[in-house]
Amino acid sequence: MKPLSPAVDVARLVSVDGGWSWAGATAGLLLAAGLALVVAGMPASRRPTLDDRLEPYLRDTPRPSSLLARPAPVRGPFGFGDLLAPYLTRLGAVVGRALGGAASVARRQQRAGQPVDVEQFRAEQVGFGAAGAVAGLLLTTAVAVAQRGLPLPLLVGTVVVGTLGGITGRDYALSRAASRREARMLTEFPTVAELLALAVSAGEGAVGALERVCRLSHGELAGELRRCLADARAGANLPTALQGLADRTGLISLARFVDGIVVAVERGTPLAEVLRAQAQDVREDGRRTLLEQGGRKEIYMMVPIVFLTLPVTVLFALYPGLRLLHLEL
Repeated sequence: MKPLSPAVDVARLVSVDGGWSWAGATAGLLLAAGLALVVAGMPASRRPTLDDRLEPYLRDTPRPSSLLARPAPVRGPFGFGDLLAPYLTRLGAVVGRALGGAASVARRQQRAGQPVDVEQFRAEQVGFGAAGAVAGLLLTTAVAVAQRGLPLPLLVGTVVVGTLGGITGRDYALSRAASRREARMLTEFPTVAELLALAVSAGEGAVGALERVCRLSHGELAGELRRCLADARAGANLPTALQGLADRTGLISLARFVDGIVVAVERGTPLAEVLRAQAQDVREDGRRTLLEQGGRKEIYMMVPIVFLTLPVTVLFALYPGLRLLHLEL
């Protein structure tokens, strides 16, 4: 038997008599799933955590009967989510230790309007990484079938790239969600500021104007203002609640807006003109941003003209002459 070269042929490793051994692969997967179920059902895997052991002694009220509790929603098809949840959490902790940036993740979750849960985000990154690894494996399998062979380093490299792509793709999706939400808040800000200015000019106080605007408007910024009012009703003073709005977002315009309202509430300065000026500043910033985007898009529009339209035009202009020269020669 000829020894295998360092560039191992994947098709030869997984084929039997020239055909793919799907039965063997299926049996291996079923065996792995059965072993995972056995390991998950062992007492060592079902050991209660420290939080579970301390929870009965830290509750203010006695724990109600488990018969009265609502069943937890099933995660994943056929309950596999419950089986894989502990492993995803552990792998997510490993990814978190490798990448770091828990504060950055929590900050972006706040900016995106999502609940701050870094562990859940790391588990989602693990899931996306596994999906990327499967996609890379399927791609290399298709290439191996088409070319009758594939080097093993290329297979491993594709799987690794797919895994890293899934992990970084989930992180990029969170950043995009935060940026899009802040863009929507900037779009809503001039209208909300002018409504507040109208309410203040009509004689409403700062709290009354915020309540009126929250009743009449909908959107991301209105939702944040409702949250500020809820914090104020819960016991926090209005400046502190509004400062929480500035802390949850990374927008300078909203920070100036909050500072204007806080100064007006604390010192009794006129608020309507300040709000109108801020709305006008945001509109001017929006116009400048549109002009900058238009300039960048104009450059992008040159790409199809230079690389597609111009070569075709030159080809149509030169081809008849080249054809005549070829016939004469």
